[in-house]
Amino acid sequence: MTTVHIDVLYVSAYNPGHFGYVGSQSALCLTGYEYFYRNEVRYSMKIKAIIFGATGMVGEGVLHETLKHANVESVLVIGRRTCNITHQKLKELIHNDFFDYSNIEERLRGHNACYFCLGVSSVGMNERNYSRLTYDLTMQAANALSRLNPDMTFCYVSGAGTDSTEKGRIMWARVKGKTENHLMKLPFKAVYLFRPGFIKPTKGLRNAHGISKVVGWLYPLWKVLFPKYVSTLEDLGIAMIQATVEGYPKQILENKDITQFARTSRGATI
Repeated sequence: MTTVHIDVLYVSAYNPGHFGYVGSQSALCLTGYEYFYRNEVRYSMKIKAIIFGATGMVGEGVLHETLKHANVESVLVIGRRTCNITHQKLKELIHNDFFDYSNIEERLRGHNACYFCLGVSSVGMNERNYSRLTYDLTMQAANALSRLNPDMTFCYVSGAGTDSTEKGRIMWARVKGKTENHLMKLPFKAVYLFRPGFIKPTKGLRNAHGISKVVGWLYPLWKVLFPKYVSTLEDLGIAMIQATVEGYPKQILENKDITQFARTSRGATI
């Protein structure tokens, strides 16, 4: 057994098209194919992300994770109002018509990831209005982005219980299912659909203070009783970023997939 100094190229097990330079590492030569590494994998891919919904709880949490993440080079937040966050990676674009992007197309070019976190509650809404603000609004943005950035990975926050058949009795689940199905048909590099259940907010963020105080103390109990249906906002953000970097074997990530993928990504040592 000999200690050697080598240059290591990381290749994703999920998507061979994703690769990155790990760096010069010390390794133990056991066979021609096996090496043990102690340092964390450092991917070479640099993400230039667009985020929708950053003034909401989920979008703000995902934005928070992107600004911390070494693989994220820049973030463009698109919203009707400012997110009131200042960061060297961050740029904002105030845009009032989410059904028409023709006048800002040049600003949308040159990005390789979109984290779409916009969403409305279906409570008190009929299917027509909910579909307009869920399906129509999402598809307008996605159609524009797929045309302008065919090398983009599009990550959509859906929800646990979404109905992929589009034929169930629950209205919001049918509409979400239709949105997911049509997103998967667009010519993006990749589309990933995230279906979180109960999400524990990230403490300290502007849109999470009240919710954290009310439900934060319940999370440890719910995590024990319903482990397949609870996750943290940090889990969701990390899983979306990691899906962009290395891909994922499934297009639909249920809550358990989100938490497992995030946990694996946090401890990404080989």
